[in-house]
Amino acid sequence: MEHPDVITHKNGRQRKPVGVPPPPGNMRDADRRDMSAFDPQVEEEAEGLIRGSDSEDRRHGRVQPGIRGELGNVLLLLFLYVLQGIPLGLAGSIPLILQSRSVSYKDQAFFSFVFWPFSLKLLWAPLVDALYFSRFGRRKSWLVPTQYLLGLFMLYLSVTVNSLLQSEGGPKVVTLTAVFFMLAFLAATQDIAVDGWALTMLSRENVGYASTCNSVGQTAGYFLGNVLFLALESADFCNKYLRIEPKDTGIVTLSDFLFFWGIVFLVSTTLVAIFKRENEHNKGRRRVQQETQGVMETYSLLISIIKMPTVFTFCVLLLTAKIGFSAADAVTGLKLVEAGVPKEQLALLAVPMVPLQILLPLIISKYTAGPRPLDVFYKAFPFRLIIGLEYALLVWWTPTVKQDGGFPVYYYGVVLLSYALHQVALYSMYVACMAFHAKVSDPIIGGTYMTLLNTVTNLGGNWPSTLALWMVDPLTSKECQGAIGQSCGSSEEAGLCVKEGGTCVTTLDGYYVESVVCVVIGLAWWVWLGKKMRRLQDQSPSAWRCRVNQ
Repeated sequence: MEHPDVITHKNGRQRKPVGVPPPPGNMRDADRRDMSAFDPQVEEEAEGLIRGSDSEDRRHGRVQPGIRGELGNVLLLLFLYVLQGIPLGLAGSIPLILQSRSVSYKDQAFFSFVFWPFSLKLLWAPLVDALYFSRFGRRKSWLVPTQYLLGLFMLYLSVTVNSLLQSEGGPKVVTLTAVFFMLAFLAATQDIAVDGWALTMLSRENVGYASTCNSVGQTAGYFLGNVLFLALESADFCNKYLRIEPKDTGIVTLSDFLFFWGIVFLVSTTLVAIFKRENEHNKGRRRVQQETQGVMETYSLLISIIKMPTVFTFCVLLLTAKIGFSAADAVTGLKLVEAGVPKEQLALLAVPMVPLQILLPLIISKYTAGPRPLDVFYKAFPFRLIIGLEYALLVWWTPTVKQDGGFPVYYYGVVLLSYALHQVALYSMYVACMAFHAKVSDPIIGGTYMTLLNTVTNLGGNWPSTLALWMVDPLTSKECQGAIGQSCGSSEEAGLCVKEGGTCVTTLDGYYVESVVCVVIGLAWWVWLGKKMRRLQDQSPSAWRCRVNQ
């Protein structure tokens, strides 16, 4: 009997929400980074498939292909993850471009919603797993249309982005946010599809390469869309390092970059749609048994987990733990750009951080592998708060070291050291938190359980960052100097001040107010709620078991 074209498939597989960390210039919370690359339920599913495939291979005496036999599939996966990182990198570069055009911090806060989709994709991941056209392919049914839309959005932006950024009334932040939010949403949806396809595209022997393709490809794509773009877009960088004769513009413009990658998306997606068959069963390739649970069952299961007292308490703590870091993580990089630090130089500081970001999880995991991983989280917490104050001092110090030719080398050394210390504290907390998630998750529904906890962790970093950006302007005090009777309380009043021949001068920067307030709130959280989080480790395993399984 033939399968219908459209199938509602019972599958509850989700993957940990991912986000790619912005460069040092943005100083956003890198907790969004997907350091594990694959979500636990994908791993559980893969292990089950491998066990079943092993027994089948033994019965039929199959010989498994090596990596050379599947190099094409590995390279395709790597390329798909690179494509996924491009729009994320571009989205991470826009706040720095907006800051160089003197937009308000409320506008920056509004644009920060662009970074939310990867933290929320748990909400629609079951649908991506369940609905598809069987004749076209379960994963291609979502991969192909999402990548076509990504390409079309990029082509649309290549034509309109200059007018959106250079309009008379200032950049059109609402339109930019809407378009880049859709780019991030589509990239998150593509991520779900590619993760699932990785399990069936590779043989059981080589399925482990999928996580490598994810981490390497997504990082490379983000680097191309952010660091490389900001460098090539900068006239100063190109004139200094890449040109013999200086020019007023960079080697590439944002429009050129968007047009190029829009074409790449459309052409590559067409090739994948035509030439790559999803349902291949070559030698060594397992026939995947993918049915697990229905979509509605997945959503009701998530609600059941949240209702558990220990989980609910833990989720509340996760949602409030990062308030103390929000000013440092969300605003510092923008303040440095405002102080005159070139955005491309800040972006390039991400390059020497890569080895550290690779080594830190390996080192820290030795201390979080025991029965009390949250002890590391608790001990690293105050150090990260102190680094937040050091960031504020760095911003205050920056204008005093600025020279006619830019900033001295030692200044960038201080920035790099500050960022490295920040990464040590951040990764200590992140790895400890992920270790605790793995420790308490109900093994029967481990994937859904951990995905929920990871989603809450990511949201706990998103909303304080957005709020911190939003509050900078209201907390800032300015006065009009040179025009009697004028003030600078709003943009209209500031305009009148300038018309009367005056100048708006900042008397109290809201960033410094925020930095102190956030650290005070963080210390209060650490003293009272931090101990409560540590005590959660003393709960019996049964307190974390989902009642639907009892």
